[in-house]
Amino acid sequence: MCDTLVALPPVTKNGTLIFAKNSDREPDEAHALLQVPHQKHSEQTLKCTFIEIPQVEETYACILSKPFQMWGAEMGVNEHGVVIGNEAVFTKVKIDKKNNGLTGMDLLRLALERSKTAEEAVNCITSLLEKYGQDACGGYRNKSFYYHNSFIVADGQNAWVLETAGRTWATEKVKEMRSISNKLSIDKPDQISREAISFARRKGWSKESEAFSFQKAYSDWFYTKMGRAAFRQSCTTILTLKQQGTITPAHAMQILQMHNIEGESFKPSRANTGSVCMHATNVFNPSSTTGSMVAEVRNNAPATIWLTGTAHPCLSVYIPFYVNTPVLHEFIQPTAKPDESLWWKAERLHRCISKDYQKRKSLIEPERKILQQSFLEKEATFFQSPPMLEELGKFSAACLKTTVDVIERWSKLMKL
Repeated sequence: MCDTLVALPPVTKNGTLIFAKNSDREPDEAHALLQVPHQKHSEQTLKCTFIEIPQVEETYACILSKPFQMWGAEMGVNEHGVVIGNEAVFTKVKIDKKNNGLTGMDLLRLALERSKTAEEAVNCITSLLEKYGQDACGGYRNKSFYYHNSFIVADGQNAWVLETAGRTWATEKVKEMRSISNKLSIDKPDQISREAISFARRKGWSKESEAFSFQKAYSDWFYTKMGRAAFRQSCTTILTLKQQGTITPAHAMQILQMHNIEGESFKPSRANTGSVCMHATNVFNPSSTTGSMVAEVRNNAPATIWLTGTAHPCLSVYIPFYVNTPVLHEFIQPTAKPDESLWWKAERLHRCISKDYQKRKSLIEPERKILQQSFLEKEATFFQSPPMLEELGKFSAACLKTTVDVIERWSKLMKL
């Protein structure tokens, strides 16, 4: 499960593009933060999660937030300000489960590494999809979890929703703002793959006498309904619309921290798939938010990539990162078991808080809010005039260190 939203410059406070995503995956699937450098390649092939494909001569620098064990990524931003997030979607197209295709995460990372604009990224994903397909397991311990993917693909000026079913796809250009969840949502595509309509009509999923709807033709209603994707998409859409014209990264963070039961009533043990900030409970609600990102993309200045690097945004602090700074070069990447990485340090704390959520959260919440606000205010001062990348790197490193120190102090408070 996941949720992704985008707001274009005309409806944001600073005239920038704001993008936000929660990555919801298996609870023990630690999320890694990775800085990929700009590179020239001599090798002929590239190993993705399951298959090899031809490598290109040059790839672009990007910052990725990804499941620790995967080659691909759930979300990220590249040096040209292209930003992408993906969603699992459930369709009528059969998956053979042979792992001879690309994962949605592979497609996302490939597009970031190979594209200078959002339009190029859409074309990159669709061409790779048509050639290799997406028969690839998306699960961690659950090796039977296969799905298709949708994406929001954006840059400083434009954004597209791209939805897929097998090797077919449809796109919709975003006009002002848009959110997606774990469901197909495009009725009348702006562009569509060549075989999408004819394939659906051969299968009996769309009648010749009816106007073609990609969503109606290809959606698997059972899994889509069970995941409460429509409810979450409605929540993120309504909350974004309420801030139309004044949307900031802080607003996006608040949306990603939202549960479907708010205030003193919320308990992680009673959470369900209607939460944007997701807490796993049982077989019907198996996913937790394992990583979260808010990106502010500017046309003539570096993008700010706010990443938690931790699970559960409701208990996390968003840290600012910038492409082509060295902050993540020596970052401790998480592994399969608890270790000294940021993700696992925070996870131990989060699991302790979740045992008595309201009481224990109240012990850290005032400081967490003050710390987040201080990062946001300080970051804003850098962009009052054109900032130096070196300055931004130092600021990012300081925010990261402060956050790690605070998590360690909160852990002592909880007597961990």
